[in-house]
Amino acid sequence: MAPYQFIERPTPFNTKGGSTLPIFAITPAHIETGTIDPIALDWAKKAGFKAESGSLLLIPTSEGHLGGALFGLGTNPSEHPYITGKLARSLPAGDWHIETAPLTANRLSLGFGLGSYRFDRYKSEKSPAATLMIPRDADANDIKRQLAGVFLARDLINTPTNDMGPNELEAAFRGLAAHYKAEISVISGDDLRQNFPLVHTVGRASADAPRLLELRWGKKGHRKITLVGKGVCFDTGGLDIKPASSMLLMKKDMGGAANVMGLALMIMDAKLKVDLRVIVPVVENSISSNAFRPGDIYKSRKGLTVQIDNTDAEGRLILADALAYADEDAPDLLIDMATLTGAARVALGPDLPPFFTDDADLAQDLMEASLETDDPLWRLPLYAGYEKDIRAKFADITNAPAGGMAGAITAALFLKRFVSNTRHWAHFDIYGWAPSERPHSPGGGEAQAIRALYHHIRESVR
Repeated sequence: MAPYQFIERPTPFNTKGGSTLPIFAITPAHIETGTIDPIALDWAKKAGFKAESGSLLLIPTSEGHLGGALFGLGTNPSEHPYITGKLARSLPAGDWHIETAPLTANRLSLGFGLGSYRFDRYKSEKSPAATLMIPRDADANDIKRQLAGVFLARDLINTPTNDMGPNELEAAFRGLAAHYKAEISVISGDDLRQNFPLVHTVGRASADAPRLLELRWGKKGHRKITLVGKGVCFDTGGLDIKPASSMLLMKKDMGGAANVMGLALMIMDAKLKVDLRVIVPVVENSISSNAFRPGDIYKSRKGLTVQIDNTDAEGRLILADALAYADEDAPDLLIDMATLTGAARVALGPDLPPFFTDDADLAQDLMEASLETDDPLWRLPLYAGYEKDIRAKFADITNAPAGGMAGAITAALFLKRFVSNTRHWAHFDIYGWAPSERPHSPGGGEAQAIRALYHHIRESVR
């Protein structure tokens, strides 16, 4: 698939103008007080429409044609800020506009856009979709920008590994860089041995060579923002092989890379005044005669030696070299994102990604951005009491502490060892997947935390 397809997607919005059908987004109170269009109100009462959250009732004209729709917001619309995403999947194909809604124009438009996402590249039949006219008081450009970033992340994660291995992820990365005229460099194969030994170690067993992708965009002198994303295109677990059930979703193990690429798209498209750097170590954790083994010890780019106690804890290895490389430049803000631990999912579930930082001010800013954008985040501690758990018997540190307790924290503490020059650093342990349909998502590959991060970065450079 051509790289541009991951960036240029059809818009879910009506850009042609012309006639559109009305949507009345209402609460039960609107029916009780009669404060909506009289024809719509009469039809709602006759049909027994209760305006429950996410409910839809089509309205006919007197001639029996489709005349509009009633959409229920429930008694507390703020409880589901992107409930209009359901509209995108439940409305008949056609052009629509919101006639009334007790929601901000940006929220209802972004919600509709997020919910409109479809991943149908491998479907023989593609059905037409509804489009929405963006209200005049909405920030149309920023809404489309955020959707493009989210959809890029979702597309990359949803694409199966036979079409999204290291070669294809590099092609998509190059496509993103070319689209925004960014500089790009790639180090691959045996050229990684000396300066990125852990990236080489994890990826050397794959038929597709491991590589380190780097993008630079912006202007020197502006705030230095560096994004690092885990790019494990498929994770068998290596010689500590995963059971079949745990391997089913491992195409999403490059979700960190997909998310930082989506975030980078937003930043570049908005032309934020930053000096942006994106670093993505890309591998496939495969099994072969030259695969790395439990008990092996390797020296990292930073010089720390790492004892391999489990080959299925490979993500932190490639991130270690990438973070050490990023940290050498001492950026003003360093963000890494990775589908790293099952422990994070046990602690907070699939929809609430944790982040780790020792910077209290950054943590507060990120939580405020999360609330402002309704992009859920939760801070977990870099608890120093667990430092002892990452010590190794024969090397400086282990990649897989024994016992399995506090796995997300010990993984974050491992990564922290490779960040020493950067004051403002945060590690995001994301799932990158929505197990079930939600109003703003049909399920599958998911962008997590990047809308909040985009908001934080945009506000910080204004």
